[in-house]
Amino acid sequence: MRYVSFRRPDGVATFGRLDGDVVHDLGGEGPADLAAAIADGSLAGLRDGAQYHLAGLELLPVIPNPGKILCVGLNYATHVAETGREQKDHPAIFTRWADTLVAHGQPLLCPPETSRFDYEGELAVVIGKGGRRIAREDAMDHVAGFSVFQDGSVRDWQRHNIQFTPGKNFPGTGGFGPALVTPDEVADLGSQRVQTRLNGQLVQDQPVSDMIWDIPAVITYCSTFTTLNPGDVIATGTPGGVGDKRNPPLYMRGGDLVEISIGVIGTLSNPVIDEN
Repeated sequence: MRYVSFRRPDGVATFGRLDGDVVHDLGGEGPADLAAAIADGSLAGLRDGAQYHLAGLELLPVIPNPGKILCVGLNYATHVAETGREQKDHPAIFTRWADTLVAHGQPLLCPPETSRFDYEGELAVVIGKGGRRIAREDAMDHVAGFSVFQDGSVRDWQRHNIQFTPGKNFPGTGGFGPALVTPDEVADLGSQRVQTRLNGQLVQDQPVSDMIWDIPAVITYCSTFTTLNPGDVIATGTPGGVGDKRNPPLYMRGGDLVEISIGVIGTLSNPVIDEN
């Protein structure tokens, strides 16, 4: 199944099941949003409501209100190499906030404080069943589904000090969507390629199987230091090819279009505009 969060024509935020180009509204009198439907286990059993054409809807980030957004840094050897960093024994984890995210089709905001706004295509994992100290062999049972993530990075602010937080949390710099794709829709997750295109130029292209720490390892690690809850999001890291490490560097600017595709999971497309 595929699910999206969106606004109805009357402006009310809701969520629905995506069937081809048609969205079936599931936000009736039950759960308030997609995260709530995941949390109470009702998602698969909700009745279809009104139907809308996808092209006419304003999408929202797949999970508009995640309690946590945990991001894995340096999770592909190609990216570790291009940064010149040493590969560590544990994943590098940082956080984003919900107000940094925009939906598929919405513009990413290039802040006026930087000229080094960089792309990072990533696979996103949405937690379906919460837990603490989740064992590796149980980890995939805690996954509600997958989506596409743009971990847009303000590189100079990211490197003001040893912590990434400032460069990862400018409002409107990250993308998340278009849909939540349940695991049964992805027969071979490892073979799905993370491909990023900037103005049509392929700049990142690597299979999910190349991750240093796979999804079970990341879930096990993160659930040791924090409780994972339904609707929490884990962005699993970006492959090599980021703009900051190219010669010459290649950054996103107002007027650009960035597209991230991950096989059957879908394509996240965002124009870039200069923030006023």
